[in-house]
Amino acid sequence: MATEIERKFLVTGTAWRRPDAVRYCQGYLNRDKERTVRVRLAGEQAFITIKGITRVMSRAEFEYAIPVADATQLLQLCHGPLINKMRHIVVCNGTRWEVDEFMDENAGLVVAEVELESEGQPFERPDWLGREVTDDPRYYNSNLAAEPYCAWSDNRS
Repeated sequence: MATEIERKFLVTGTAWRRPDAVRYCQGYLNRDKERTVRVRLAGEQAFITIKGITRVMSRAEFEYAIPVADATQLLQLCHGPLINKMRHIVVCNGTRWEVDEFMDENAGLVVAEVELESEGQPFERPDWLGREVTDDPRYYNSNLAAEPYCAWSDNRS
């Protein structure tokens, strides 16, 4: 079984910005707590991903490339609004960070994710890394499709 171990953080400043960011558009065919099914266009590529329930910071994840035309059609079947964002890949001190700058109803939200080999794996925090939100389900992309950042009463960041 494929396992994803991921930590999420809010981002400050702009030192993380990269000129080669890739536009992502993704939607959810299923957003059950036990499993999510995501369809994603990432630049000129497309994927379908199935994720299991998150336990601490780990979950089962299965991702497969699919034809872009299929993804385009599947996105029309998704629940709720689509998630649009620009993904910046930033390598700091040997660690690869995916920094997502959200658009549309989630504009103003910037989240950095790091995938780890184990839950206890140490890493150096870049200067632009803010508060950790790994344990806050509001920051899951699937939940941002259901309750966008602009609708939050507190916009905690």
